[in-house]
Amino acid sequence: LNKQPVQATLSSLKMLDVGKWPIFSLCSEEELQLIRQACVFGSAGNEVLYTTVNDEIFVLGTNCCGCLGLGDVQSTIEPRRLDSLSGKKIACLSYGSGPHIVLATTEGEVFTWGHNAYSQLGNGTTNHGLVPCHISTNLSNKQVIEVACGSYHSLVLTSDGEVFAWGYNNSGQVGSGSTVNQPIPRRVTGCLQNKVVVTIACGQMCCMAVVDSGEVYVWGYNGNGQLGLGNSGNQPTPCRVAALQGIRVQRVACGYAHTLVLTDEGQVYAWGANSYGQLGTGNKSNQSYPTPVTVEKDRIIEIAACHSTHTSAAKTQGGHVYMWGQCRGQSVILPHLTHFSCTDDVFACFATPAVTWRLLSVEPDDHLTVAESLKREFDNPNTADLKFLVDGKYIYAHKVLLKIRCEHFRSSLEDNEDDIVEMSEFSYPVYRAFLEYLYTDSISLSPEEAVGLLDLATFYRENRLKKLCQQTIKQGICEENAIALLSAAVKYDAQDLEEFCFRFCINHLTVVTQTSGFAEMDHDLLKNFISKASRVGAFKN
Repeated sequence: LNKQPVQATLSSLKMLDVGKWPIFSLCSEEELQLIRQACVFGSAGNEVLYTTVNDEIFVLGTNCCGCLGLGDVQSTIEPRRLDSLSGKKIACLSYGSGPHIVLATTEGEVFTWGHNAYSQLGNGTTNHGLVPCHISTNLSNKQVIEVACGSYHSLVLTSDGEVFAWGYNNSGQVGSGSTVNQPIPRRVTGCLQNKVVVTIACGQMCCMAVVDSGEVYVWGYNGNGQLGLGNSGNQPTPCRVAALQGIRVQRVACGYAHTLVLTDEGQVYAWGANSYGQLGTGNKSNQSYPTPVTVEKDRIIEIAACHSTHTSAAKTQGGHVYMWGQCRGQSVILPHLTHFSCTDDVFACFATPAVTWRLLSVEPDDHLTVAESLKREFDNPNTADLKFLVDGKYIYAHKVLLKIRCEHFRSSLEDNEDDIVEMSEFSYPVYRAFLEYLYTDSISLSPEEAVGLLDLATFYRENRLKKLCQQTIKQGICEENAIALLSAAVKYDAQDLEEFCFRFCINHLTVVTQTSGFAEMDHDLLKNFISKASRVGAFKN
């Protein structure tokens, strides 16, 4: 059986592409290359915060309720730097519907800003926060390692496994036992009192916490069965999901009103609202008990949902990404295999709004392509086995590369044992540019030097290089150098370029005829120029 070899290329190891979120079309390619972390949020996916390679934080978008943290409510289509957090590195970040933002730094400090009508910023007020505010009440000697936001409430997890909540509490979502809004961080206790929590999540108006034994605790709004307790009664304090007895949960993810959990065996269970098929059970009936979701035979290693959408996604050990629920307005009631390589793409392309379900992180790609590696070796004395001596200066090169890249060197270096070649026909800038072209496929020269390189390209019959030189000359022509460039084009028999320079001279005739270049013009060339100019009617009054 003849098996075709599988070609694995870099595209099969694709980096996360932030450009898939529409908001990023406001950024240039150069800006996108510098992004290391990003979060797209807001009721229409129209706000974004991102960090760059230099650890700077930028924000962009409609700035609803001051959620960009810039100190004003101006919208911006240009990225603006968030100076008030400069020097801070972001560990995690979440957002609410207002929107409000809760951010934890790598040092475990918490900052909040944005919408605050329900005290969801945790600073004791109900004024919108236009700039990031450091929240330390009850958290001052704690290190926060995870944050989650519901619609208008906030939840954080500390390194010692404690959970703190604040904000809107109409359904018991801050877990305090009452339904009074909570203006500052307060520890969630009850049956979590002596438990160590390892991960948290929020739906619109509910909370989830997974403890180190793999049990799941839930509280808050339960009108769609999103707490998984088998009923639809709200829960003002944490309650264990009894139906998961004997199952060890590793991760939990909440949509608008549905919940997904991932077990240590790679199995997914879902419960809650299902009007878009977001439970993946094959129908649209709500479920108040955990229901298994079947996704091929493979183990699932990641689940994804976010409280502002009705979309679910999962990734298998084999790298397949599935989506279900509300996908571009359609209801997908069973897990659907996508062509994506990460769950983030599902939210960029199919969620409404197009937001991120977690803080994205873009791995810096330090792999060099073949072309980039060769570029780096040009003029590198450490690896070179050949040097050119031009105008008393050395240029370092590699025989094998020159033979591969240039017909002239293939023959001239064939039996040449020397490791120094002296070159007197061409100037140093011109010859260096020629060799560099062989390593990089490009040139960067002044138009005057490009003329010398054009001569060399003609001499070595390098047609592509000839075209590049002509392009450089056309882009750099001006009244001062037009005659010099014209005579060069004639000399090196570059007809297309000669035609171009001639037209330029005719179009700027008055100025060109007053330049020193024109005064010193070669006699034959001048005669030729004048007769040609009169033929095209340049001297008609």
